Amino acid sequence: MPTPDVQCDLVLPCRDEAPALRALLPLVPPQFSVVVADNGSTDGTADVARRLGARVVTEPTPGYGAAVQAGLEAATNPYVAFMDGDGSFDPLELVGLLADVREGHADIAVGRRRPTGRGAWPWHARAGNALIVAWLRRRIDLDAHDIAPMRVCRRQALLDLDVRDRRFGYPVEMLQKATAAGWRFTEHDVAYHPRAEGTRSKVSGSVVGTVRTARDFAKVLAR
Repeated sequence: MPTPDVQCDLVLPCRDEAPALRALLPLVPPQFSVVVADNGSTDGTADVARRLGARVVTEPTPGYGAAVQAGLEAATNPYVAFMDGDGSFDPLELVGLLADVREGHADIAVGRRRPTGRGAWPWHARAGNALIVAWLRRRIDLDAHDIAPMRVCRRQALLDLDVRDRRFGYPVEMLQKATAAGWRFTEHDVAYHPRAEGTRSKVSGSVVGTVRTARDFAKVLAR
């Protein structure tokens, strides 16, 4: 069977995700070239990524947005995809999102998390996400029901949005700017699994982490 042409980079912002990458990277469909944005890992994340064929860009400034931006700038293909590198998403589900954008059905295709079990999405993280999304849908008429934890769009178009937040407010600012720019959204339900063993969420792993993230969201929403 011929290998599909690679036209999309998959950016995985990572900090101490080595155990997850060992299982995740072999599952990435051949349509995607993986860019791991290593954001200060101390567990050999970069070595594991390189050994499994991913490109690695190092971003020393801590923050989800900083890692995402580093991966975006390192990407070279016309389309770019993003998702967490912790094993909570199945990269096969990116194929449908990429098809939406490549075929002109959307400017950005996003995933809507559907937890596969009780431990996949802690109550405090889910509640915070619901409040932010409800606010965005009311304020800017956002045509989505999640904050795009898995997403695909054109690389240059995303660069042109000029998203500035370098912490956890990045996806909220991106959604605001994409909506203001008139981007068309499609949304797919995607399975949301528990994180890989040996990793810990910087956002939903604790109430403190969720509060810190909510504070970043609030700063963006207040602009």
